Amino acid sequence: MSAQAATPDYSQGAAYVGGQYVPIAEARIPITDWGFLRSDATYDVVTVWDGAFFRLDAHLERFMASCARFRLDPGLPPAGIAEVLAQCVRLSGLRAAYVEMIVTRGQPPWGSRDPRQAVNQFHAFAVPYVWIANEAQRARGLHLAVSSVQRIPSTSVDARAKNYHWNDLTMGLLGALDGGADTVVLSDGAGHVVEGPGFNLFCVNAQGTLVTPAEGVLEGITRRTVIEMAAALGLPLQVRALPAAELRGAREVFLSSSGGGVLPVTWVDGAPVGDGAVGPVTRQLVDTYWAWHRDPRLATPVDYGPDAGFE
Repeated sequence: MSAQAATPDYSQGAAYVGGQYVPIAEARIPITDWGFLRSDATYDVVTVWDGAFFRLDAHLERFMASCARFRLDPGLPPAGIAEVLAQCVRLSGLRAAYVEMIVTRGQPPWGSRDPRQAVNQFHAFAVPYVWIANEAQRARGLHLAVSSVQRIPSTSVDARAKNYHWNDLTMGLLGALDGGADTVVLSDGAGHVVEGPGFNLFCVNAQGTLVTPAEGVLEGITRRTVIEMAAALGLPLQVRALPAAELRGAREVFLSSSGGGVLPVTWVDGAPVGDGAVGPVTRQLVDTYWAWHRDPRLATPVDYGPDAGFE
């Protein structure tokens, strides 16, 4: 008598690879996929909070735009991608999740260097919600370093299309961590700050105006949410080049990321921002960001099925 197959354990997350759903620990892509060999891929991350996707439509729209920019085909329409993402969440049972969609170039025939001959591959996964700052860092504020490492210019790799070309970010981050900071923001080579590993940057400058970099950055969905919140709250905001000197002299600084929303920064390059405490504008935006998760216009509930039960 053959042994009964074990029930897959999706409790740590679920993935969709090769057209099949598997536990996250079993998710694999071929080593010869150009997504691995050449970072030839695009992706997007949407979060689930209290059992609902936040701004799913906006993430799908950006993902499809990134695919078009890099000439990658996910092989599914947005509605089909949304269903795969929902199934990954459904299988895992996660009520707070970090959900990623990916298209890799795939592999062209052996010996070919023509990317048009590759069969693109769509993958997805859902894992427990990811914070890019821990609880203590969120309470006291992050220490940010301004790196001399220049961000890859958009004339080479379009920053508006989400990509895995992170070596510049990684080297900048290593330098910041070695120097005792928590994270890093890179420059554009002309004295302006742009973005960091997985986040956009905002400051409340000395004049009391919110400023966020305009060029050389991913147009983050959380960044977009902060811009919209500022408008709703009547906060003055400018989207323009942000000199490093202006950042260092700011009253408040914060990051925006799907991995935590609005994240305060209280030290820049070893000096306190303002009085060194999380500022009132940052706190207002943190509270508003999480309140907006309850707005039915921005939330897409996950159908966990009739057997789902949550305490």
